[in-house]
Amino acid sequence: MALAEIQEFKLNNGMKIIVQEDRRAPVVVSQVWYRAGALDEVNGKTGVAHVLEHMMFKGTKKVPAGQFSRLIAAAGGKENAFTGQDYTCYFQQLEKSHLPLAMKLEADRMANLVITDEEFAKEIKVVMEERRWRTEDKPQSRVNEQFQSTAFKAHPYARPVVGWMNDLENMTAADAREWYNNWYAPNNATLVVVGDVKAQEVVKLAKLHFGKLKAKKLPVRKPQTEPPQTGERRLVVKAPGKLPYLAMGFHTPTLSDKPISAEQAWEPYALDVLAGVLSGNDSARLNQKLVRETSIALDVGAGYDSTSRGRESLFELVATPSEGKTVAELEAALIAQIELIKTGGVTQQELDRVKAAVISALVYQRDSMFYQAMQIGQLETMNYSWRLLKEYPEKLKAVTSEQIQAVAKKYLIKDNMTVATLDPQPIDPNAKPVGQPHTH
Repeated sequence: MALAEIQEFKLNNGMKIIVQEDRRAPVVVSQVWYRAGALDEVNGKTGVAHVLEHMMFKGTKKVPAGQFSRLIAAAGGKENAFTGQDYTCYFQQLEKSHLPLAMKLEADRMANLVITDEEFAKEIKVVMEERRWRTEDKPQSRVNEQFQSTAFKAHPYARPVVGWMNDLENMTAADAREWYNNWYAPNNATLVVVGDVKAQEVVKLAKLHFGKLKAKKLPVRKPQTEPPQTGERRLVVKAPGKLPYLAMGFHTPTLSDKPISAEQAWEPYALDVLAGVLSGNDSARLNQKLVRETSIALDVGAGYDSTSRGRESLFELVATPSEGKTVAELEAALIAQIELIKTGGVTQQELDRVKAAVISALVYQRDSMFYQAMQIGQLETMNYSWRLLKEYPEKLKAVTSEQIQAVAKKYLIKDNMTVATLDPQPIDPNAKPVGQPHTH
């Protein structure tokens, strides 16, 4: 199946428009990405990017609170938003004739959001509930949050996207307005449209709705890098739970938009393939050895993100020990598997399996217009280019066993390791969850 070319445009106010025509169904996905996430927050105001995402549904001068969602629903569409470390994204999925509605509403709230003290006071309580529900009620989430803030010391990735509770308790409507005024501007945004559209018509619509908005002078972003780790770090979280849990992480590089050395160019691809060799399906090494053969783990996984706007990543291993097995035994078994790769590399069969799995995943993802738009939006907002999508499969196919060995030896070492464990405490049968789930 030949995919339509991705086309890129820029409005005079600096807003980027990226369109991928996809005629398979009379549907369109429209996403507005802001280059503003938890990465840009400061101590004392953590969580403000996510709070502002909630406030974006609270109305403008023309569209009252809650009306945005009602208008999209009345047009038969779906909409929502999400905040990450690196970005905030707002999206609609609609029948193609309703694209003008999505653009009109998005352009309006990009420039004319009204943040009242009353609406803020209500919504900040909702966000605190969400934090309790997602993090404080879930022992593994508590471990993961502490793990992040131990692995990263200087870098903003140490802070949770949802924010620390104390910061949420002291946040004001003025903090949300400041965030909106700083970062919500056409020259800090990318519009991605995928679907049954003509690129030139999308640009015409974008000019009509977004073209009249004024660019802003954006705050200067300081480069923030994590200093090298010089010894292993360990932490234990005690929380009510049924089973222990283990998270291990090693600092690793990400893809660079302008690699200055050959290693910088290929190491992230080798780390990507290594994660696939260790985890990803039943025949991957960790599943095979630790779950099926030795039954030391109930479940186990490896993960690595080769892209991030903060240009920092962790190669992570997470696992739950089987009944009767200790976290220490599980950690030793995981490290033994890494050592095997350092000494023996990986087989051609493993390489072929991982590469085939990655390529087929890319093909499946292309079946989803939403996912196609996501990939483009993420890359652009993280200061890469969507052109990476084209190179990615070829670069992965070129990874060798020697390169995988090299990255394992260089990065998966004790002095570069953070280990977090859950020490499960008795569960009170009468305890009620402290938080409530939320959708805006």
